[in-house]
Amino acid sequence: MHLLAFETATEACSVALWIDGAVRERFEIAPRRHAELALPWAEALLAEAGVAKSRLDAIAVGRGPGAFTGVRLAVALAQGIALALERPVLPVSTLAALAMRAPAAQARVLAAIDARMGEVYAAAFACEGEAPRALSEETVCAPDAVAPPEADGPWWGVGTGFAAADRALEQRLRPRLSGVDASALPHAADVAHLGAMAFARGEGLAPERLEPAYLRNQVALTLAQQRALRENR
Repeated sequence: MHLLAFETATEACSVALWIDGAVRERFEIAPRRHAELALPWAEALLAEAGVAKSRLDAIAVGRGPGAFTGVRLAVALAQGIALALERPVLPVSTLAALAMRAPAAQARVLAAIDARMGEVYAAAFACEGEAPRALSEETVCAPDAVAPPEADGPWWGVGTGFAAADRALEQRLRPRLSGVDASALPHAADVAHLGAMAFARGEGLAPERLEPAYLRNQVALTLAQQRALRENR
């Protein structure tokens, strides 16, 4: 199985190439340089591996939540390549990919990304198998409004949401946390891993069905809303 994966929903830009379980990745904290780096990195990874684009089976993408511009870029890249190659896309939750940054021994993970404007994107996961299993819906809210996980702990906190607002989320949930990595960012390698599992389950989507997860609905119309607007003109 050959997958190309993009993750640009945060200040980190990363691209990964998955080849039958082996993964190559380029990752850099590069605010405002995602559009400059992502596609050249993809081309370089394919060239380094000696893999032609035509050999790709699907395109995996971190579909958010995250920064509007970054999520939109990743979705556009994935759609464009998948359409050109007539391949499916594999949307992956950016928060689920982030949860995979927790230490392997941690069974309960709360993933949180700094959403700016005094808010965080957050979701809880059970990480007892190969892939995180969502225990809550993805949400965007103030750190003090994040619902405490109901499942038994202890919990591990991961992501920049724990550094937001003077570490308000960490301070609020400290009695239930065994540890926190507030510097962790999502990686395309994890998007590729989760995408490969989704592909094996037959969960690939036609590129035109790919939808970003913005959560802040007022920021921009979804692709479905844009199509409906055009059709009603």
